[in-house]
Amino acid sequence: MKFKEDESATKLRGGYYTPPEIADLLLRWVLAISPGRLLEPSCGDGVFLAALVRRGAMAADTGVTAFEIDPAEAAKARDVSLPGSVVHTCDFLGWSAERLAGAPLFDAVVGNPPFIRYQYLDPGAQEVAARIFRAFGLPFTRHTNAWVPFVIASLALLRPGGRLAMVLPAELLHVLHAQPLRTFLSARCSRVLVFDPQELWFEGTLQGAVLVLAETRTGPASRGEGVAIVPTRGAALLRQEPDEVFGAAAYVNGPALAGKWMPALLSRRERDLLEEAARRPAVRRLGELAEVDIGIVTGANKFFLVPDAVVERHGLAPWAFPMFGRSEHVPGVVYDEAVHAANRRAGLPGHFLWFDGGGDLPGRVRAYLAAGEAAGLPRRYKCRIRQPWYRVPSVYATPVGMLKRSHHFPRLIRNRLGAFTTDTAYRLRPRVEPDALVASFVNSLTALCAELEGRHYGGGVLELVPSEIEKLLVPFPAAASGEPELRNLDRAVRDGLAPGELLARQDAAVLAPAGLTPGEAEELRGAWARLRVRRQRTDS
Repeated sequence: MKFKEDESATKLRGGYYTPPEIADLLLRWVLAISPGRLLEPSCGDGVFLAALVRRGAMAADTGVTAFEIDPAEAAKARDVSLPGSVVHTCDFLGWSAERLAGAPLFDAVVGNPPFIRYQYLDPGAQEVAARIFRAFGLPFTRHTNAWVPFVIASLALLRPGGRLAMVLPAELLHVLHAQPLRTFLSARCSRVLVFDPQELWFEGTLQGAVLVLAETRTGPASRGEGVAIVPTRGAALLRQEPDEVFGAAAYVNGPALAGKWMPALLSRRERDLLEEAARRPAVRRLGELAEVDIGIVTGANKFFLVPDAVVERHGLAPWAFPMFGRSEHVPGVVYDEAVHAANRRAGLPGHFLWFDGGGDLPGRVRAYLAAGEAAGLPRRYKCRIRQPWYRVPSVYATPVGMLKRSHHFPRLIRNRLGAFTTDTAYRLRPRVEPDALVASFVNSLTALCAELEGRHYGGGVLELVPSEIEKLLVPFPAAASGEPELRNLDRAVRDGLAPGELLARQDAAVLAPAGLTPGEAEELRGAWARLRVRRQRTDS
């Protein structure tokens, strides 16, 4: 976890400004309805305001209300804005919170709201953010980001038939903390179009961004409404005529988008195939096959997870237990004595220090604990809420583990050594034969579900939490066997078989017995490959 004092001033402000050509594209769309009142809730140095000036006569009758909390940036914005534009030097969220219950104030809104983690906001801003959620009965979480209440408030101030055009993080489609916003957008808007570029636009963020065009509802829901995602790349985006794309896009609605919007990236055929697969008797939700729990929370992994050298230097062997928690710990899908020994030889932190024997601890242990105290570990949150600070709770091993993050697709780990796992991994208590569960888990159906259910941040790494893992579809026929299939999978992963080739091999062994045809398996594999490339922002 990063702390506030470690972040740059730019990141703390969320100040990643919009390229002028993108501002022009978004303005072309909102100006098409000739808005009399336009809102820019986070104008920065005036990129959108300058673009309005460039639009000339098209924007001449548009009254602009803009906000920028930084006085120096607000002054720049005033210098480049249209005559009659008002740039307020204050926080938009606080201003909007006083007006949400009133009549709509604007015909259109454009902008690029700040990307600031909730914990980096000052207490007053945190309370205003929570208040905006409460105003619309939306569930609030402290995992949210400033851009979420910014969009909620902006949308709430739009009249029926108004237009919103914003640059937003690509995580809009999949992170849990954006679910209230997805719900609000679906309720307030007849159609939401997302331009989904493959490249990264904002240097230093490591985060993908999308363009969101939305039109607020004027009446009851009707056919042709929903969410559409249009993939695009580079200059091709700038050549788009947004009004035409908005009118011609294929919108998805209904149960497919009740949660995350990732299914809108699939074709109708691919979504139907997933629904059909879920109804097969041999396909189960992972939550039916196993119970998923987080790993051990130490509060100070570098202190409690150590290599042989630390154990030997401090004489800690009686308190050292095997553990794994990183992909480098498990080259295949089995963790056993041989893998553990190889990790120890490689100098990896393969030991978990568990000081829970009770009674007096010898001097060598006390000396090690004193070093941790000198480093301030007892003041860390997870350490200071337990007594004594070094006694780690919930220490147990399970037959199956799963790393929290993955590159190409997640895999389960058969924990034959009974090793412990930290909170970089999950512990699974299988309700079925463990070998068969681990062997069945790697396949195109499950991998595709992981892309749809999980989330990704900087660098394109896929991450899932227990509630998402339990939703994954896993082919598990009644006659599923374990040992030979597990051995073959472990060898293939160790040998570094290409991801697509590995899934194709697994599909023949796992999906076919579950009743899926080779053609269906190939379609699922193609959909997984497309979403994986999008997540990693690579060409292959």
